[in-house]
Amino acid sequence: MAQVVLKHVTKQFVEKSIGSVVAVDDFNLEVEEGECFSFLGPSGCGKTTTLRMIAGFEDLTEGEIHLCGKPVSVKSKNLYVPPEDRGLGMVFQAFAVWPHMNIFENVALPLRVKKVPSAEIKERVATALKHTNLTGLEALYPGNLSGGQQQRIALARAIVTNPRVMLLDEPLSNLDPKLRESMRFEIKELQKKFNFTIIFVTHDQSEAMALSDRMMVMDMGKIVQIDTPRNLYNKPVNRFVHSFLGKSTFVKVEIKDGKVYPEGDCSQAIPCCLPDSAANREKLFMASRPNAISLTNAVGYKTKIEKRVFLTDCTEYYVKIGGQLLLIQTPHRVVFRQGESCCVDFASVMWYNDDDEHAEAERNRRQLV
Repeated sequence: MAQVVLKHVTKQFVEKSIGSVVAVDDFNLEVEEGECFSFLGPSGCGKTTTLRMIAGFEDLTEGEIHLCGKPVSVKSKNLYVPPEDRGLGMVFQAFAVWPHMNIFENVALPLRVKKVPSAEIKERVATALKHTNLTGLEALYPGNLSGGQQQRIALARAIVTNPRVMLLDEPLSNLDPKLRESMRFEIKELQKKFNFTIIFVTHDQSEAMALSDRMMVMDMGKIVQIDTPRNLYNKPVNRFVHSFLGKSTFVKVEIKDGKVYPEGDCSQAIPCCLPDSAANREKLFMASRPNAISLTNAVGYKTKIEKRVFLTDCTEYYVKIGGQLLLIQTPHRVVFRQGESCCVDFASVMWYNDDDEHAEAERNRRQLV
């Protein structure tokens, strides 16, 4: 059963400085019960605006939102259910804990607002604290706690109301890298124990891929691709998705007499398999992951090492393909010196057309909204 349904949802803003911007453009989306579903995209793509409309903090310009089978926002009927009546749990980038309240009172607050009996509040807060590893800290105040513990307060306060849907908006971005990694697993464990659906908003690709059953990549207010993390990474539908998920390398090429040449340099063809649809003289982008390209002594496009960078988990090499600089990542056992001749072997290639030249300017404009 779909627990979150968006039908033709649109949100338009008008700013004096930059004019009209359609932040969310005709969204149609279904998130299934028990699913962890992530919104992923660059700043200004509309992901937080979409989450705020689901939460009820933003009204729709057009469309409908249904939660757990019930309409909560229907613009055509002027139907609007306020946030406190939508039955959602919410955790935000800012921990949003009350500094003048101890842990118990912070977690109990939504239950007190709903006038839940004291005995039930005590029991439900105890359960929430137990599952967020805060038992025994009830009397402490947030100022005495670490960032990770404060985020656990926010999680406990969200699950204490027994929500069927949990909205997470960049909940881990203020934590250090090691703590972020451990909190990912804690969130997934909480989901298993309490059986809620998660909608997770982030710009962090690794975070989304570690947590999600499915992900939605957004760009300039539109849904670009929805799929599993594995399929999004291995089968991106366009150059934007390829570049946004993980590291990417692109070589702009042109096709001549059935061969592939770097744009503007026909002195040496790039050994690779052409797509069936490629036309003569067509200009395309060859896309690969840096760790899927091989450096060899004899097989591939002949060039030389321009730069070498030693990292903890790999060695990065930069080489020229025609006039374009290409990044390659190899295991440490592959060793070439700077300036040494080498060959580049493209074992796995995806092909994309050139993007709209105005796209990047529009992405920058949207960040101002």
